Amino acid sequence: MPETSNDVLLSETRRFTPTMRSSIEGVYRVLEGNDVFGDIVAMKWSYSVAENLTDTTFALSVFSGRDVGYFVLQGGTLDSVFIFRGYWRKMVNTETGIAQFAIGSKNGGRRLFQVTPVIGKDSIVFTGSFGSGQGLPDRQVAFAYERPLYKAKRFEILGHRCGGRTSDMLPVSENSVAMVLFSPQLGLTGIEVDVRITKDGVPILYHDNQINLRETQKSGLVGTIEEYTYAQLQAFVRLIHGERIPTLQEALHAALYRTPTRFVYVDNKNSSNLALERSIQKAYMDTAAALGREFEILIGIPTEDLLNQFLTLPDYASAPSLCELSMDDTRKMGAIVWAPRWTEGTQLSNVATMHAEGRRVVTWTLDVAGYVQEYLAQGDFDGILTNYSPMVAFYHYTRQ
Repeated sequence: MPETSNDVLLSETRRFTPTMRSSIEGVYRVLEGNDVFGDIVAMKWSYSVAENLTDTTFALSVFSGRDVGYFVLQGGTLDSVFIFRGYWRKMVNTETGIAQFAIGSKNGGRRLFQVTPVIGKDSIVFTGSFGSGQGLPDRQVAFAYERPLYKAKRFEILGHRCGGRTSDMLPVSENSVAMVLFSPQLGLTGIEVDVRITKDGVPILYHDNQINLRETQKSGLVGTIEEYTYAQLQAFVRLIHGERIPTLQEALHAALYRTPTRFVYVDNKNSSNLALERSIQKAYMDTAAALGREFEILIGIPTEDLLNQFLTLPDYASAPSLCELSMDDTRKMGAIVWAPRWTEGTQLSNVATMHAEGRRVVTWTLDVAGYVQEYLAQGDFDGILTNYSPMVAFYHYTRQ
């Protein structure tokens, strides 16, 4: 990701109002730059809150149908002109660069200042440019408003490993608080977190069983996560981009208080303490309810051993959960979400059965564009878990 600075821009502009932001969201035709970004894009706002919870930063994400491309932009208004700065990148290769846009006063700027803007085809036009790497933006790009985003059906776009794999060259490490905060910019409505238990019983986020150079910087520690205490991991281990391994509570706190995330899928790895996890889940969901915040935490059950452990919880029937096993196992544990692997197909009959029982169905882990389109067009899933959320966001929000 190129280094961009918006300090001067933000100091000279005024923030967008909620009405302006909601009016800008939509599906846009690509007028210039089709060869790089395809024929249409989807624009969606997200936000993150500062650690001290006193300031909120809004970002406009633009999802492209070509090469899992996307933009992340920030901006503000100068008189009746809307100015945006940020970056673009593609997840299937190393292409990235700086981007800048404007909505001129005659291209929708004045309209967006109205109390209740009437937005229709071609009523908003983004004109701008994009560059390569750290080079100045020197190629033209333009988008024209076409129609609203698809919102006919509630659908969860879930990010694997808190939003994506470190190997996908994201600017933050997988299963980190930084990734939790970054994930909404990738189009995510929810995240999957990988939970392991340290030697002294602390639930932490880490995907692989072994401490390795795929996930961490060199540390001198070898072996499994479970061989070390939380204090040892905090003292000696840093994730690829320098972050510390977070606890489950730290990740949930960031998701609840600092992002619009509404769905957290807790994927339990080899070791777990489901009783402790259940107490953490209940505490955060109770807090969310008191805040009036839509926030769902599901205990994930991927193995028979964990299923048997889950069934020993005194209140397992009321614990929100997700089952990756059979439909019968899903019923046995009272899971509200069944999560079959995507390779099992669209399973329309089974999905309909689960829906008739009041359950939802989420499939995992789907990263192939053709199958994403097929599953959205022909399937009836309630969500997709993916490493390439900008791609799923594009195909979901551009549905008609």
